[in-house]
Amino acid sequence: QVQLVESGGGLVQPGDSPRLSCAASGRTLSGYAMGWFRQAPGKEREFVAAIRWSSGNTYYEDSVKGRFTISRDNAKNTVYLQMNSLKPEDTAVYYCAAGWVASAVSSGREYDYWGQGTQVTVSS
Repeated sequence: QVQLVESGGGLVQPGDSPRLSCAASGRTLSGYAMGWFRQAPGKEREFVAAIRWSSGNTYYEDSVKGRFTISRDNAKNTVYLQMNSLKPEDTAVYYCAAGWVASAVSSGREYDYWGQGTQVTVSS
C-alpha cells in the first residue's frame, strides 16, 4: 500500500508559480511511476505530468510543457509539480498518483494509488 498526501494548492493569481508536493509513504517507490492529474469542474480528469521514480524520465501533457516541471526527492519520498505562468484554465483539483505503470503513464487507469487532491484556483 502507498499513501499519498498532496499539499501546496490554494488561490493564486495568473502568472504565479506555486509548487505542489506529494508525500508518499508505505513502501519504496522504486520502479513506480508518479503522476499528476487534474480535474476541472464539469470536465474529465486529465493527465498533467509523470515521472518514473527510478530513471527520472519525465512526461508532460502538451498544454503544460515549458510551464510545469515534475521532479522527485528520493530522500523525502516526495514528488513535486512546479507550476509556472499559471493561467485561469489551470484551475482544477490536482491529484497525485502512483503505480507500477508499464507504458501508458498518461492513463489514469494505470495507477493504483491516489491522493485526496488539492485545489488550485487561478483568479485575479
